[in-house]
Amino acid sequence: MLSREELFNRARELLPAIRDRAPATEALRRIPDETIADLRNAGLLRIANPQRYGGYGLEPDVLFDIAMELASACSSTGWCFCVVLIHNWMIGQWPEQLQEEYFATDPDTLASSSFGPRGRLESAPGGFRLSGRWDFSSGCDAASWALLGAMSDEGPFWVMVPRADYAIVDTWFVSGLQGSGSKDIQVDDAFVPRHRVIKLPKLHERIGDGWGLHGRSSYRLPIFSMLSQAIPTPLVGMAQGAVNEFVASLSGKKGPGRTADSVALQLRLAESSAEVDTARILIRHNVAEMLERAQRGDYELSELDMIRYRRDGAFAVRLCVQATGRLFEASGGGGIYTSKAIQRFFRDINAASHHTSLYWDFIAEQYGRGLLGQAMAMTSASARPAGPDK
Repeated sequence: MLSREELFNRARELLPAIRDRAPATEALRRIPDETIADLRNAGLLRIANPQRYGGYGLEPDVLFDIAMELASACSSTGWCFCVVLIHNWMIGQWPEQLQEEYFATDPDTLASSSFGPRGRLESAPGGFRLSGRWDFSSGCDAASWALLGAMSDEGPFWVMVPRADYAIVDTWFVSGLQGSGSKDIQVDDAFVPRHRVIKLPKLHERIGDGWGLHGRSSYRLPIFSMLSQAIPTPLVGMAQGAVNEFVASLSGKKGPGRTADSVALQLRLAESSAEVDTARILIRHNVAEMLERAQRGDYELSELDMIRYRRDGAFAVRLCVQATGRLFEASGGGGIYTSKAIQRFFRDINAASHHTSLYWDFIAEQYGRGLLGQAMAMTSASARPAGPDK
């Protein structure tokens, strides 16, 4: 068993090597084997596992905070760490047979994903047949399973597929987040047993009996509760990395011009660092609120609750993108050299912010409609005449 403090200490010890490795990670277009080995040897890859499968009995808030630390050194490493390991928390809510199968050989087992229902699922004796192609499967090179979305005659499903049943298609030639290795997954008529398939839940619904199996408070919550925070979390770390690099670039520089004495640069740094701190506080607050509700038994989150958490995550990302862009603008011509980390953070955070779950206009519209609809319903209810009618 490792404590929260020990895990953080181990993660911070890795930061210099991960930071030095960031350019090579980008050039490789996936997380290097050395980085995966470092994370495994530090015990960090099992941080989100249920305790019976090698976990430490900690909640996903620890995963998120460590992901921010890693992303401040290397965007792609922090991104993959967070979005891949949240799957191991999710697995704790699947059928027990799948959990036993998934963790059977190694508590450091990893799964990449592509949640969009782009595949086709057809009924077959004892299960289903699956075919399709999925994009944006971050960290797939290090994974031995894939969590994929598929459509059947009964609607959308999630499907777990072992590495032997799919191929990785290298399509990842992009402008940012290059080291995440978010390649395509191809499945051609693979058989999928029933215990590896679950009906896609609604935003505010729980699945399975993760609480009964593992006694972990977060398993009382909808599966989208923690998943909704896993995507924006590493972007906070990326923005913090940009702040750190900007400070380092001015350290020791005095006098007129682009130096630490420049009031204009001081103002930009203050505003950007405030935005990053605000984004971090917002995400931490929402995760803590959900976990506290689960612990005291108030875990029936409404659809509006869930949309609010998504709204806050997307808004935190807007703050982080603004903060990073402001500092990159102020970095001058020198900031555009590939040897400078700030240009990589700028490209990475803009690429990551294009994730479909972070599209601000859509999420803001959902929340505004939901809040106004709720207000209208309350107004209509209060306007009803008193009487016995129901």
